[in-house]
Amino acid sequence: MSASNQNAIFGIRPVIEAINAGKQLDKVMIKNGLEGELIQELKDLLRRKRIFAQYVPAEKLNGITSQNHQGVIAFAAQVEYYELEEVVTAALADEKKVPLFLVLDGVTDVRNFGAIARSAECAGANAIIIPAKGSAQINSDAIKSSAGALHFIPIVKVPSLRSAIFYLRDSGIKIVASSEKAKDMMYKVDMTPPTAIIMGSEDKGISSDNLKFVDEMVKVPLSGQIDSLNVGVAAALVMFEAVRQRIFDAMYED
Repeated sequence: MSASNQNAIFGIRPVIEAINAGKQLDKVMIKNGLEGELIQELKDLLRRKRIFAQYVPAEKLNGITSQNHQGVIAFAAQVEYYELEEVVTAALADEKKVPLFLVLDGVTDVRNFGAIARSAECAGANAIIIPAKGSAQINSDAIKSSAGALHFIPIVKVPSLRSAIFYLRDSGIKIVASSEKAKDMMYKVDMTPPTAIIMGSEDKGISSDNLKFVDEMVKVPLSGQIDSLNVGVAAALVMFEAVRQRIFDAMYED
């Protein structure tokens, strides 16, 4: 059995019982066209708990296990997920540290995700915010790539990144997007106030819907023949630029 399957829950009733027992799930896979009272009960529960459900052909489920899965397989979360309101309130209440959040839009590679988490934890970020749909699964590979950082930094999984961005802005947090389309270098944008940095996927970048609501855009200066960086490297550079600015800001205050 693979490491992924070790965290799998098979069957409709076992998944319902796991959710009702408070077990956190990364995702639930449901066979296309599955019907009945029990599956409807599960769907209603998933909707109420805001747990992402992925509808797949039977072959997909059969490829995961030979057990009787009844058309439903869930994957238990390997890390604890936090509520957005919880981490933002705690960060703003901390008088010793200026809040720093990282928002990942479409980062699906688990090793990149793990590397980003490692950098975010080292930079002292308060949390990483990811969408319930379209994000890397936090599995053993991601945890290994993070050097264990995913066990320390809070991860917030939200149904809508746009809504999360609105909440951050309404809470007085500056939204800074890292994009190759930006006019300003990251050194020129003030990240000393409470800030949330948004990073997009390497192929698509930050979605246009989310870019509409950022306060400023920054880019990493590049001088070579290749015109882009790995998202993990770019995220580390922008986060530590925020750290650098805050160190110098504190030095001048003293």
